[in-house]
Amino acid sequence: MQKRKFLMILAAASMLPVVAQAHGPTRQKVTITAEVAADPATVWATVGNFQDMSWHPAVRSSVGENGNDVDATRVLTLAATGDPTISEVLYKYSAEKMSYSYRITDVLVEVLPVTNYSSHLTVKPRDGGGSLIEWRGAFYRGYPNNDPPENLSDAAAIAAVTGVYQSGLDALVEKFGAPAS
Repeated sequence: MQKRKFLMILAAASMLPVVAQAHGPTRQKVTITAEVAADPATVWATVGNFQDMSWHPAVRSSVGENGNDVDATRVLTLAATGDPTISEVLYKYSAEKMSYSYRITDVLVEVLPVTNYSSHLTVKPRDGGGSLIEWRGAFYRGYPNNDPPENLSDAAAIAAVTGVYQSGLDALVEKFGAPAS
């Protein structure tokens, strides 16, 4: 009986490397914040319309349907060679909480090296005046299997999303000014 139990444990242990390799990618998360001098209502008036992302320097144009209703869609055309696009759908919106959540429904991994991407943008009052803008997202890398190429790795996905968020928030700090210390 002991020998049989030992052999079963040994067989199970020998499978661990195979199971570990079969796991695939893990969900990555990025959260970036910025503080601006403008009050939340003023900031929300700029960022709160899901259909209008003209405040982001990487977006050349934004068109969509159904305003800020759940399941509204938008297509962002980026200011890059070839006019790449990103299609998105709104799945949560609260003007009262100054927050919305959306998912990417279509993007080439050459444009943004992610899959299964969702994001949340929120504007909150800042202690001492002004606003705190939070942009966070969760996603998988652009290559779903093991051993991704460098341009579709977890690091590439994190760097790309961080860059998108940071450039957008930097534009808002430039527009509204940094709060007084």
